[in-house]
Amino acid sequence: MPVYLWWGEDDYQMEKQIIALKHRVVAEAWQDFNYLHLPATSEAEVITGLAQAVTPVFGMGDRLTWLSNTTICQKCSDTLLKELERTLEHLPANSHLLFTSTSKPDSRLKVTKLLQKYGTMQEFAPIPPWKAEAIATAIKQQATAIGLNLAPPAIDYLVSAVGNDLRRMDMELTKLALCYPEATHTANPKPLNLEQVRELVIATAGNSIQLAQAINHGQIAPALQILAELLRNNEAGLRICATLVGQFRTWTLVKLALNAGHKDDSISRIAELGNPKRVYFLKQEVQHHTAEQWLKTLPILLDLEASLKRGADEKTALTTAIMQLCQCWN
Repeated sequence: MPVYLWWGEDDYQMEKQIIALKHRVVAEAWQDFNYLHLPATSEAEVITGLAQAVTPVFGMGDRLTWLSNTTICQKCSDTLLKELERTLEHLPANSHLLFTSTSKPDSRLKVTKLLQKYGTMQEFAPIPPWKAEAIATAIKQQATAIGLNLAPPAIDYLVSAVGNDLRRMDMELTKLALCYPEATHTANPKPLNLEQVRELVIATAGNSIQLAQAINHGQIAPALQILAELLRNNEAGLRICATLVGQFRTWTLVKLALNAGHKDDSISRIAELGNPKRVYFLKQEVQHHTAEQWLKTLPILLDLEASLKRGADEKTALTTAIMQLCQCWN
């Protein structure tokens, strides 16, 4: 009686896991009978899906019922809770029931505790764009999975070129593997170097980390050019804001820790850095401004986040915030 509750904003990784689950449990020849994907935004749709889940399997393989965009772990009526309890108690061993949502389940609700009792829960959170080490690890793992050998400088370039866009990362790595078969289909594949990767993978004119760096140096014109490029590439304003908040928070914590006399290991813990070696570079990046100036940036970014969440025009709100942040250094 496998039951799954998956949630998070990384829809690409979740999609890959769902495809893998489907291929693993549902016989391909019997998919039309034993696989159902149902958007379950209403109670009626959830109940329809639950009824399908307890239907005996037809033919070979197992049954998979996927109820997507469900909100039952945020709000669930007593009627639906009782129906869910009855379904889970009688769910066949060869029937898989998958709930997915972008929102985190409310652990206080009875329905969440019920799903925890009968199934497994997993979060799919996107890698924060400022966590270069985590992005590099993801690139290495995917390259290894397809047998592609990359030199360290090539990995560093891919981190800056694709950022935390894992969908594009998979596409670029697949393209590299197809164009350089000698790097994948030999007993000892030769690592692809930086020049080979640059030929096929084009970095955008700017990413959110580069935007933060331009602001750090008070470069208003370059910062606005990077912002324009990001918006042309359909980068969401809230994602840009989230990167800026994370980066400026890290810089501020490092500066405050330095002023307090902390050593590198202690600074790494305070700033929640995955790689202590980053402290050396961060110390260089914060040295040109005072702690008071760094502290001024945080309210501006909080106001920016609030404005975007209230529906403000992205370009106007971000442009205003960038100019205010650069003025903090005066």
